[in-house]
Amino acid sequence: MTADHEAHPAHLLLHADWSRLVKHWATTAGLPVHDEDTHVSLDVTRRQAAADDLHVHLTTSSRFLVAFITNGRTLGPGELARAAAAANAWNIEQLMPTLSVWNVRGRQPHLAGVCTLPLLCRMSQHDFDATASGWIDQATTMFARCREVFRL
Repeated sequence: MTADHEAHPAHLLLHADWSRLVKHWATTAGLPVHDEDTHVSLDVTRRQAAADDLHVHLTTSSRFLVAFITNGRTLGPGELARAAAAANAWNIEQLMPTLSVWNVRGRQPHLAGVCTLPLLCRMSQHDFDATASGWIDQATTMFARCREVFRL
């Protein structure tokens, strides 16, 4: 253990503990978790009629914990230009989550918010919970804006 870790035992190294932090946050929030070897996925069911249900896929790259957040809505061929405009507007004004047109799991592209944390950072469970919950709140606002302003 490093001296810093001994001074702050409640702060976990994200690289080693990200899956445990994610699962604890999801369990505390009452979110169903789908745990795989390389990623953790969860679904956020919104109680408000106007809010989108969200799917969150968390995985790691070589340097980051990456959260992909979608609302499950695919984009039609005529919507790509509006989706690009929505992403550009959101990213200039808000920065987080980064909004992109994403096509990982199917033939049709869809919008996704992307949030990252460096794997070398240390966080307490409380801080991670607040960060992840903030991602969900920001993604909810992002998808509402896409729906209201860009009709997506």
